[in-house]
Amino acid sequence: MKFKIELKKFETIRELPNAWSPKNYMELLDIMEFGDTATIPSTDLKEMCMLSLTDFEPPEAAEIVLGYLFKDILSKSQIANLSHEMLHEKMWEEYADLSLHEQFFNVGQLLFQAFNGKFPQPEALRFKVEIEAGKKENMSVFKSDFEASLIRLLVAGMPKNTLLNRLFSDQLEGQAFPDAKDIIWQYSRESLSDTSITIEVISSVYWFHDLKFIVPFEAELTATL
Repeated sequence: MKFKIELKKFETIRELPNAWSPKNYMELLDIMEFGDTATIPSTDLKEMCMLSLTDFEPPEAAEIVLGYLFKDILSKSQIANLSHEMLHEKMWEEYADLSLHEQFFNVGQLLFQAFNGKFPQPEALRFKVEIEAGKKENMSVFKSDFEASLIRLLVAGMPKNTLLNRLFSDQLEGQAFPDAKDIIWQYSRESLSDTSITIEVISSVYWFHDLKFIVPFEAELTATL
């Protein structure tokens, strides 16, 4: 199954779309015992939330936000430890459980903005790729395991020593790629035809920074994937 891949857009972003809703800000304010939030205009909720966070020491603020997002996933002791590690570690890149990376990014983004740089600045990538199949039937690879097929195609145009190749060589070369859905944080299909697809992707700089300088290339997937 042969494909042609072309990078159409590549940009760094520091906040993920729809990461925080007005409801999220109100619930955080309630945790911080802000008082009545019903009268706060929705456009002011983020600012009020960040101001309230700065009433706490940075590790305490981190523990509040981490506890809000991860209370059903991580233990209190894990959250307490992470609240200190967030001050100097990029947990959206370094935490062992990849499924939590996107949420760690959102935590880091809110804390960085609230504390004016006392926390590491999160950076993600938003890029767009156009994929053209050699044959109509080749498009079937996107009907299941979408993220896995996409990553395998993208890695084919990246340097041999790129991080994805080094950490996931077995999954890239095998049939199962369970980590793929956690490497691709968000994606949208912008156009689709019988033989081509254009996809916008949001993921970590950690995984895809090597895409920045790629030129149009060809890649091949085996029919068993």
